[in-house]
Amino acid sequence: MLKQRVITAIVLLALLLPALFADAVWPFALFTLAMVAAAGWEWGRLNGLRDIGALVLAAIVLALCIGSIELGWFFAPPALLWMLATLLWVLGGAWAIRRGVAGWAGHAPLARQVTGVVALALAWLAFAHARAIGINFLLSVLCLVWMADIAAYFGGRRFGRRKLAPAISPGKSWEGVWSGMAGVLLLGLVWSMWIDTRLAVDSPSLYGLLFARLGVVGAVIALIFLAAMSVVGDLVESLVKRSAGAKDSSRLLPGHGGVLDRIDALLPAVPLALALRHLATAA
Repeated sequence: MLKQRVITAIVLLALLLPALFADAVWPFALFTLAMVAAAGWEWGRLNGLRDIGALVLAAIVLALCIGSIELGWFFAPPALLWMLATLLWVLGGAWAIRRGVAGWAGHAPLARQVTGVVALALAWLAFAHARAIGINFLLSVLCLVWMADIAAYFGGRRFGRRKLAPAISPGKSWEGVWSGMAGVLLLGLVWSMWIDTRLAVDSPSLYGLLFARLGVVGAVIALIFLAAMSVVGDLVESLVKRSAGAKDSSRLLPGHGGVLDRIDALLPAVPLALALRHLATAA
């Protein structure tokens, strides 16, 4: 298992890093498009579709993403889309978690499938647009999610006592969530004070923008909010898997499970980071 995980991680990094640091935006957009389409196939299978049906769902996700390019949203997406993503994840995510595994299974399959299609298409557009803004901006958002996850893991192992959502994800604790938020705040401070000011970056980071436009208090609230929403993305994917009786979203990534298992926390965090960026620049 460990050997598989290492090999898969190396292959993914070999594909991701050249795409991320390419001069053009398109390599990263194509890489993430393939990942999101695969996630669409997984979502379909987790929500009642099989074989051709899951492939059709993936094709619909692809069509929406490509359609957004045709509409000119790649570089200039309507801010309304990020507001839609905020409503979807803040209200819809909280509602889904509150209702739990049984509640999710009680929804009509079509409603569950449409929800996944919309969430994945918005996430891809957010990935692509964040890369169009700049590598430093995109990395600051990605690292926020990764830091929240890593700090939550170690903080939960060391201090975890109170379970966050035992029926959905037994391993998560409230202490882990607080640790993740603390890690994000520390990362934001270091990034805005050191990386943004001492390195030759191509764009302002999310942290620098929030601190500059919203002040310390506003930036802290915004970063805690994003860290919390990354947890919501993780919990929603976990309840969908439990509803389907699946341990992983698929076996597409040997040793790691499926694509959704790797990007679940990013699905809300990246679009909502763009919503906050819009609010900050408009302030």
